[in-house]
Amino acid sequence: MGTKAIDPQSIRNVTIIGEAGETARVVRRLRRCFGDTENAIHWSMDGVEHTIRVTELAADALVADLERSIRVADGVVVVVNAAERGTPRLETVLRVADDHQVARLCLIGGLDHPAADFDRSVRTIADARGAVPLALQIPTGTGADFDVIDLVSEFEPAPAESSGRSRGFVERWYHTLIETLAEQHPADSLTLRDLHTRIRRRTRSGDIVPVLCATPLASDDIAPLLDAVVRYLPSPLYVCQPEHALDY
Repeated sequence: MGTKAIDPQSIRNVTIIGEAGETARVVRRLRRCFGDTENAIHWSMDGVEHTIRVTELAADALVADLERSIRVADGVVVVVNAAERGTPRLETVLRVADDHQVARLCLIGGLDHPAADFDRSVRTIADARGAVPLALQIPTGTGADFDVIDLVSEFEPAPAESSGRSRGFVERWYHTLIETLAEQHPADSLTLRDLHTRIRRRTRSGDIVPVLCATPLASDDIAPLLDAVVRYLPSPLYVCQPEHALDY
């Protein structure tokens, strides 16, 4: 029986980095959805099947190990706990990724904790390296009943619909997203495809760090994370660094 050829452009080699408990929760969700024996995730988006290879790394690993693992990664997902005030290793992880020009996403978890502060987490990402964090998703509500609003999927020339006290919160993040990506073009000329293209280009160049929200613990919805990995992080062919092996 022949072996099916894999297009290298459909491959994503991703390292998930964060506190051990946080990364473990993300990996457990992947395994629940795709099976404990899977060495790779096969994810279809826009009619194309992609292969996502995921490795896990604790943020408290030795700096040398962090640097080596990040350097050879095609892309990094940094898991941030919204309930923690101090994230000393976050700065190290983002600095190393920036130094080696490794594209990264940030996944903010712990949003169901009473001490969770989404705004604080985004400010921490910005202060850690001076990169521009770009929230693609935002949380609404508190505690275990919080919900996640995807600003990109609900893109329109006007702010996403919301109600009550959260309306101003949603509109603020929505306008920040559009203004960051509009560049010299008026916001009402942007299409959803334009947004995806600009997020992808600026993520890969290191100008922005897309920010996603981990869903509540009761949910296994990891589709937005996998979509973002495929859509915005680079394939091995795009990275083109000697230490990156085309392992397919």
